[in-house]
Amino acid sequence: MSELHGHGKARHRRKRTALLAGVPLAVAAAGAMAYGTAFGVFGDDAQPRAAAAAAPSWAKDTADGFASVHALGQKGTYGGRDGKTVTVRTLADLEKYATAPEPYVIVVAGTISMDPKGKEIKVASDKTIVGAGTSGQIVGGGFFLGQGVHNVIIRNLTIRDSYHGIWNDKEHDWDAIQMDGAHHVWIDHNDLRHMADGLIDSRKDTTYVTVSWNRLSDNNKTFGIGWTENATADLTIHHNWFHETEQRNPSTDNVAHAHLYNNYLQDAPGTDITSSYGNYARGRTKMVLENSYFDGMKNPVIKDATAALVQRGNVFSRTSGRNESGGTAFDPKAHYKYSLDKAADVPALLKSGAGPRRSIGTTAGAPAAASTILTVAKDGGGRFTSVQKAVDAVPAGNTSRVVIRIAPGTYRETVKVPANKPHVTFEGTGRSRKDTVIVEGHAAGMTKPDGSGTYGTGGSATVAVEADDFQARHLTISNDFDEARNQQLTGQQAVALRTAADRVRLDDLIISGDQDTLLLDTAAEEKTGRVYLTDSYVIGNTDFVFGRATAVIDRSVLTLKKRWNGTSAGYVTAPSTPAGRKGFLITRSTVDGDVSARSFHLGRPWHAGGDASLDPQTTVRDSTLGAAVKAAPWTDMGGFSWKDDRFAEYRNSGPGAGPAGGDRPHLTDAQAAAQETADWLGDWKPAS
Repeated sequence: MSELHGHGKARHRRKRTALLAGVPLAVAAAGAMAYGTAFGVFGDDAQPRAAAAAAPSWAKDTADGFASVHALGQKGTYGGRDGKTVTVRTLADLEKYATAPEPYVIVVAGTISMDPKGKEIKVASDKTIVGAGTSGQIVGGGFFLGQGVHNVIIRNLTIRDSYHGIWNDKEHDWDAIQMDGAHHVWIDHNDLRHMADGLIDSRKDTTYVTVSWNRLSDNNKTFGIGWTENATADLTIHHNWFHETEQRNPSTDNVAHAHLYNNYLQDAPGTDITSSYGNYARGRTKMVLENSYFDGMKNPVIKDATAALVQRGNVFSRTSGRNESGGTAFDPKAHYKYSLDKAADVPALLKSGAGPRRSIGTTAGAPAAASTILTVAKDGGGRFTSVQKAVDAVPAGNTSRVVIRIAPGTYRETVKVPANKPHVTFEGTGRSRKDTVIVEGHAAGMTKPDGSGTYGTGGSATVAVEADDFQARHLTISNDFDEARNQQLTGQQAVALRTAADRVRLDDLIISGDQDTLLLDTAAEEKTGRVYLTDSYVIGNTDFVFGRATAVIDRSVLTLKKRWNGTSAGYVTAPSTPAGRKGFLITRSTVDGDVSARSFHLGRPWHAGGDASLDPQTTVRDSTLGAAVKAAPWTDMGGFSWKDDRFAEYRNSGPGAGPAGGDRPHLTDAQAAAQETADWLGDWKPAS
């Protein structure tokens, strides 16, 4: 792109929720495939992968922590695993199965409103109540587990909005989950918020409870434990995100063993809700508090004189007031095995991993959909001789993964994956990503073969991806348009790869061009488009990473290239981010090339079409900057000042790095905590 010619339009290991970091994606070995001859519309070389076992993995999950301990005649917590799986969409059906005497796995597939408001369904023993992906919601009420109820899992649900207009409500005991004398309960991956009373109440000697990976927010009395004179209860509370909650975060009264670890307690500045305290041990409680992260909390950790509270490995940022410990507690590893995440990693881990997951509660009781393999080879050794022909063979509305395996060779063609063909993977099969090359040489100002006009910037792309859930790995995508020979041409932008889709996963690639190499776009201005690029090379010289998508470039090399005439000058990024969204995050990467020192800017703001409402963003952090990077790494564009938009660095190194200043803004530690990969990708967990 030139300024005068704009563009065209946490890791909890057992649950495997962490992002991949620096590990190239791989497919199963051939021995793991099931081969046959009936391959339907895909042709006779399509190779479906062996289907998974009959039950999806989430249906086999069992609790960890104290809920996993064998006690009171119960061997851990596994819910309704031994019963039938039923799907409910109405209050009547939910109550019918939740209160039944036999075990059930109850999948909530939609929003169920409680009638009357505040209703709490009395759950019986041996039940799993799980939301279907992110669709399961309980509105205006919740669940009650009474005396002796046991072996219950409440998972992957949003439970919200029984709030009755009184902040410190003492009249309406309308909780999301209330337990009075229950045991062996696992509360996991839920979003609990805005209730009239508590989000979770664990009362009257309720014990052997694990509360994990939940989001708890927008509430006054959040999580209370106790209401007993006995000190017999055992609870594990780990990997939960408490934010915008005033009190009981949690409050533990007379708890024999309270193990809290890897939780994130956050009080964001400038909001209507202010914390009064964080973790609280009182009465005869014995608490162990490990590797949690407290951000902006008042009185983050408090204890009564009679309680014992042992702290280790916690991080406190912007906290004030009481932060207490003392006494002798217990050793959690004497009760169960567990592993700790680093406290510094907790905010990003929980912003990404807490709350309902798309992968839980789906395909209940059914085999996982088989993936399909299509083969491409120039020499005729595959089903198809071009990549586009393989894409054309994918049915519209495809719902399962189709892997297009591309043999070594140079494929001179343009390829488009249309929006109605999601879940497609391009995979090079050579020994190196250099062995498999998709290349074409179109530029924005070139006339199309049919004479219908010029390609435009977006139309110049060698590979265009418009379908969600696309993946590419282990190959090269290139635009080899020759600028030197085409100086007479108006419009020299030449895109190698254009994405205009959501959840695009790119790994182990070379993406090569000169001007406008990698266009990271969205399907429409109002739509989200997230891209995660790892372990790759992106090569170019002018605005060679640009667009309005929300994109992370992680553990990659941004290779700076001289211009067509041998000069060194250029710009790495040109974001055109809409206001209120994330732009480009370059992290743990290298910016360098065989160019002159101090000749390249890290970025400039592209206000496409002169749109002043845009708020372009590039953050470069934890990366190595070569000597080619200018001391003032950001610059203006098209009459718009970079200083009015969002450009920053954090903790970079190398000869091109420099101290903070008016021409070189650096994030504070607090700002950087909100600008990590998980903040960019949100609820999307890129899968291997």
